[in-house]
Amino acid sequence: MVIDHRRRTGRRILWVIGLGFFLGGFFTWLSERFLPDSVGRDFLTTAVRASAGPLSLDLVAFALTVGPVSVSLNVLTLVGVGIVVLVARSLL
Repeated sequence: MVIDHRRRTGRRILWVIGLGFFLGGFFTWLSERFLPDSVGRDFLTTAVRASAGPLSLDLVAFALTVGPVSVSLNVLTLVGVGIVVLVARSLL
């Protein structure tokens, strides 16, 4: 039996999560734009946000400031990640 080690690399997992976040963000934008004000829309678009930053690194030769970085997670983001995971699994 040959084991394929390329299936679950860290880079692939990051791509899947990143694409899933973008797809979920698109779904959130669509639902905010086209769904009428209702409890369902509030449930789908209410998000939990976490942020960190700004992070400053000051060296003698140069200074770098990154941030703030924030992540917004809602039901539609999880749906987007799930869809991308299913598509990625079916490709291999």
